[in-house]
Amino acid sequence: MEDNTLEKKFSKFIIAVSIIIPVVVAILFGVKLKDFGINVEPLSFLPPIYATTNGITAVVLVWAVLAIKKGNQKLHERLMTSAIALSVAFLVMYVAYHMTSDSTKYGGEGVLRYVYFFILITHILLSIAIIPLVLITYVRALAKRFDRHRKIAKITFPLWLYVAVTGVIVYLMISPYYVH
Repeated sequence: MEDNTLEKKFSKFIIAVSIIIPVVVAILFGVKLKDFGINVEPLSFLPPIYATTNGITAVVLVWAVLAIKKGNQKLHERLMTSAIALSVAFLVMYVAYHMTSDSTKYGGEGVLRYVYFFILITHILLSIAIIPLVLITYVRALAKRFDRHRKIAKITFPLWLYVAVTGVIVYLMISPYYVH
């Protein structure tokens, strides 16, 4: 298959996934299983696990960049695939938590409150934007279009790293307000 053909083949998929994931997450965020008569204990143990998953994702992303800078393409490929898998695992846990638990309100005051909401809002917006960037970057690598892969990876990497790191920061800032 010609390199361009692979990119074209996945373009509609990337567009669909980039729209469907945020819409479904937004819908599911508002859905509580108890509203449908499904009595499930709140999955209150998940936030520290999915925050850790975000932290591991950040480490894996940095490790993957170091691997490719050293010329280890195979390790880079495995690490990037792992980072995608970790991000999917995070998303599943995040949605499961919010479908079984009420949202936690941030209780901080003063400047910290503004810092928290700035980090939270940029985290959410960039977590939506990162979906097509990751998929395009990944498909370009699969298509062996490494010139085009490198160009977009220079944008994707710092944004994805920001999303992963700020996910941990948001958790650390809100964790004192979780009801156990």
